[in-house]
Amino acid sequence: MTNGSWQVRVPGDSDYWVEMVKCRHACPVHTDACGYVNAIAERRYEEAYRIARATNPFASICGRVCGAPCEANCRRGSLDAPVSIRALKRFVTDQFGPETGGYGVYRDGCDQRMLPANRGEYERVAVIGAGVSGLTVAHDLVQIGYRVTVFEAYSEPGGMLTVGVPVFRLPRDLVRHEIEAILSLGVELQCNRKLGRDFTLADLRRDGYAAIFLGIGLPKGRKLDLPGGDADGVYDGIDFLRAFNEGKPVPLGRRIVVIGGGNVAYDVARSAVRPVEAGGRAETLEEIGRGEKVAYDVARSALRLSGDKEVHVVCLESREEMPADETEVIEGEEEGIRLHNRQGPREVVVRDGKVSALRVTRCLSVFDETGRFNPKFDDGAVEDIPADSVIFAIGQSSDLSFLDPADGVESTRGLIKVNPETYQTTAPDVFACGDIAHGPRLFIDAIASAHTAARSMHDYLRGTRTDIVLRKRWLPAAYEMSQGWQAMERANPPVLDTARRAASVETVEEAYPEAAARRQASRCLRCNINTVFDTALCIGCNGCVDICPENLIKLVGLSRLPDQDAWERLFEAGVDLEPAAYAALPAEEKDTLGGVMLKDESTCIRCAMCASRCPTHAILMKKFDHYTECVSVASRNPKILYPVE
Repeated sequence: MTNGSWQVRVPGDSDYWVEMVKCRHACPVHTDACGYVNAIAERRYEEAYRIARATNPFASICGRVCGAPCEANCRRGSLDAPVSIRALKRFVTDQFGPETGGYGVYRDGCDQRMLPANRGEYERVAVIGAGVSGLTVAHDLVQIGYRVTVFEAYSEPGGMLTVGVPVFRLPRDLVRHEIEAILSLGVELQCNRKLGRDFTLADLRRDGYAAIFLGIGLPKGRKLDLPGGDADGVYDGIDFLRAFNEGKPVPLGRRIVVIGGGNVAYDVARSAVRPVEAGGRAETLEEIGRGEKVAYDVARSALRLSGDKEVHVVCLESREEMPADETEVIEGEEEGIRLHNRQGPREVVVRDGKVSALRVTRCLSVFDETGRFNPKFDDGAVEDIPADSVIFAIGQSSDLSFLDPADGVESTRGLIKVNPETYQTTAPDVFACGDIAHGPRLFIDAIASAHTAARSMHDYLRGTRTDIVLRKRWLPAAYEMSQGWQAMERANPPVLDTARRAASVETVEEAYPEAAARRQASRCLRCNINTVFDTALCIGCNGCVDICPENLIKLVGLSRLPDQDAWERLFEAGVDLEPAAYAALPAEEKDTLGGVMLKDESTCIRCAMCASRCPTHAILMKKFDHYTECVSVASRNPKILYPVE
C-alpha cells in the first residue's frame, strides 16, 4: 500500500504465475522443489529424485550442502518456518542418486529439454578445472555431442567440494560417485594437469581444442594486513581446510581464533575443533570404506592425546547480521566454539616470533546508512583473545598467473572479464563462469552459470543462438492438504550427538527416517496450485473475504486504487470518462463506479477455503505446470556472441 492506495498487479502474464512458485523461482537452476517435495509426501520417491536431478547434475551434493535459496523464499516461512527442502532432497538422493553405486537413474534423469536440441558428433572442447562449474559444463556439452576433456590441477577432482567443504559435512565417497556419474557420460578427466604449469591456452589451441572453458574458481584465501599477520601460527582458511581434508597435520596449538562470520569461517572453526588427522581421505573408491574407518579411529586417539581445545570465532557482525547459516552457528556452539560478535581484528600479538593473542576492537556498526560496508569502531574498547594460532576465513581470491597477453583473455579486479549474458571472455573461443567470473557465490549459482556457459559455447561453435522458451499449461487440481497441516512444525534432520561428532569426521547430519520425511514434505503449501478467479461469475458476496484465515482477500472501492489503475479498469469496462475527470471525483463517487477484488499473493497459504466457500464457483484451484526449453535459431555473428564491456 502506498499513500493509502493499493498497488495492484493483474495476473495476466506467465511471469506472474512462475513467480508464485517461490521456491522454484528462487532456485538459480529452477529445480521444481514443489514437485519433488510433494512426490515425497505421496511416496513417489524415484519420481522425486528424477525431479530433483532434472536440471541439477549435483543434486546429491546439493542435498547436503546447498545454501538453499529455495528455503529462504519458501511461502511456508511466512506462516511459521520454511519446508526443509534441502534435507528432503537428500532423502531421495540417498535412495536413487549415484551414491547408491548405480548411475543409470542419474543419466536418465537429466532433463534433455534444458540442452540445445541440435546434437551431433562435434569438436574437442577443453574444460579447465574439475569443480562444480567445470564439471557442469562438461556434463552438458558431452550430452550434446562434444568430445570433452577436463584438466584438473590436483590429484583428485571436485574443486571446492573436496578442498573447501569439510568431510564431516560432505562425505568424499558421495562426491566421487557424483563426479563418476558425470564421467560415465563420456567425459575424459586428466588430473595433476595445471594450467600455466603443465600447459597453456596456446598449447590447447595448437592441440585442436575448438573452445576452452575456465572453471578455475578462487583457490586462494584472503588475509587482512594486520601487524603480526605474517607470524608463525597465522594461517589462511582455504589452505587450512585443504590440509584438514587431506589429513595433513597443522600445528594449531590449543587456542585457535578464526576470523570471519560466514559459513567458511564455521567450516574452519568446526574443523579446528576436530583432531587434524581426522580429515584424511581415501584415494580411490575402493578405499573409501576402509579409509574413513581408519580416519575415525585416528581421530578418537588424537582427541584423547590433545586435550580440550579452545576455538573462537571473531566477526564484525552482530548475531543477526552474520552471513553464516543458523544451523552452523548452533552446531558450532554445541561443539564448544565461542562466538565473539561485534569485534574487529586489529593486531596479531606476537611473542618470541609466535602468535600469542588476537587483539580486537569493539565494532559499533558494520554498514553505513546507505547499506555500504563501512565499519565503525570504538578504539577505546580493546581486548586480547589468547591464541596459539589465528586463521583468516574472510574471503577468497584468484590465481591468474597463467594469463598471457597473447591469449586475449582480460581480467578485471582479480576476476576473468566476461559478458554476463553468455560468459564469453574477451577471447571469443574462451569462456568462464562460476566464482572466477562473478566472485564467491553458492554452488547452485555456479551450476546455473555453467548451464548458460555451455549453451554459449555450443552457440559459438555451431553458429546458432539458443533461446530459453517457457512452456506452460493450466491443469485441473485435486487440492487436498494433509490432515493437521497447519500445526505441523519444521523439524530438522537428526544429527550426531556432540561428543561423537567432535571426535570424528562422521557426517554430522543424518537423513530423515521415512515417516519424518513424509511428514516434513506434507508441510508444503503446494504453491504450484493457484486460486484462479473468473470475474464473470463473481457476485461480490464477500464469502471469500469472510472465510480467508489470513485476511488477505479484500473487496474495495475504486478509490482505494491509484487513479491511473482505477481509470484503466473503468476504460476496459467501457466507461466513457477522461482520466482527469475521474481523478477529480471525490472518493465516495469513485466507489459508486465500481469495486475490485484484491488478493495479497505474498501471504496466501493455498488453503483453498475461498474456493470451497464460493457459491458460484468463481474461484477454482488450478495447477500451473511449466518448464523451460532450449530453442536454437540462426545467429547473425556466430563468433562474437555479445560484446564484453
